[in-house]
Amino acid sequence: MRILVIEDDADLGPWLRDALEAALGGADRVATLDEAETALKVRPFDLVVMDRRLPDGDAVTLIAKMRMLSPRPSILVLTALDDPNEIARALDAGADDYLAKPFEPVELIARARAVLRRNQLDQKGVTSVSNLRFDTFARTAYVDDQPLILPRRELALLEALMRRAGQVVLRESLDNAVYGFDDEIQSNAIDAHLSRLRKRLREAGCRAEIKALRGIGYLMAE
Repeated sequence: MRILVIEDDADLGPWLRDALEAALGGADRVATLDEAETALKVRPFDLVVMDRRLPDGDAVTLIAKMRMLSPRPSILVLTALDDPNEIARALDAGADDYLAKPFEPVELIARARAVLRRNQLDQKGVTSVSNLRFDTFARTAYVDDQPLILPRRELALLEALMRRAGQVVLRESLDNAVYGFDDEIQSNAIDAHLSRLRKRLREAGCRAEIKALRGIGYLMAE
C-alpha cells in the first residue's frame, strides 16, 4: 500500500501523512500540484488524499489526469469548501469521495479504507500462498490462521509480495513499497529486511517462500 498526501498546510500535511501511514501503509507528502505530478510520475500510488486549494492551483485539475493512470489510484478529496456545486465538481472530475474540513481522524481513516475497498480488484481482500494468508484490508498476515506480527517495513515488503503472489516483483517496486521520498536508503537495506522476513516466516512454520531472481526481483511462491 502506498499513499500520496497532497496538502500544503505545514501542520496538517505531516499529520495526515503519519496518520494514514500508521493505519494503512507507507505514505509520502507533497505540498503543490507540481510536486504531486512529479511524485505520480516517479511511482504508483494506491490512494491519493488531496486538498482542493493548493498554492499553484485547484487540485481538481489533477484528478482527471490521475484517472488516466494505470494502475489508477483511489482519490479522497479534503477541503474547507462545502458548496454542493464544488463537491459535485470534484466528484464529476473523478474523485471517489469528498471529506469536508474539519473532520475527525476516525472518519478520515474509515473513508480512506472505503474508497480503497470500492476500487480493490480482489473484493475479498485476501491473498493466500500455501499456508500463508494476507488480508489487504486489515494489513494482517496469518500462518496457519495464526497472526504473524511483523515490523512496519517487513510488513510492507510482505504486502507488496503477496499482492503480486506468483509474479516477479521488481526490486524498485519493493523500495517504493517500503521507503518514502525522504528516507535515506542504504544499498543493502532491502536485502536485510528480506532476510529478517524470511527468518520470521520460517520460524512461524510458513511453507511459502520468497524467491530471488538475480538482477530482476523477487516472487512469493509455494
